[in-house]
Amino acid sequence: MRRWLLLGGAIGLEVSASLALKAALDAPALHVLVVAGYVGSFACLGGTLRAGMPLGVAYGIWGATGVALTAVLSTALFAEPLTPLMGIGIVLIIGGVLLVELGSQAAHRRRGAATAQDGAR
Repeated sequence: MRRWLLLGGAIGLEVSASLALKAALDAPALHVLVVAGYVGSFACLGGTLRAGMPLGVAYGIWGATGVALTAVLSTALFAEPLTPLMGIGIVLIIGGVLLVELGSQAAHRRRGAATAQDGAR
């Protein structure tokens, strides 16, 4: 559970930093929030990896979720476009992340079963 909380923190901080970067164009003082958000995001991502989440899964979820959330929130906060084609892309991102996570879980189960068989010999 801890690794998922850390990953959620990494995603939230990265998205906040990205949105603050856009807002900093008009308010340069927000660059402090940008730096703090990215540093905090990488620290949380490192904690996620230390907690045992595989790199491919953690990075895939972090990156893809960040892209999707930033696109949606930039529409709400900055009136940037969100076209149907972009929506399809976001759905594909979510699907890709789910497939990576499911594949990782299946590989972990297979590895555990193989280890158990080796131990029984």
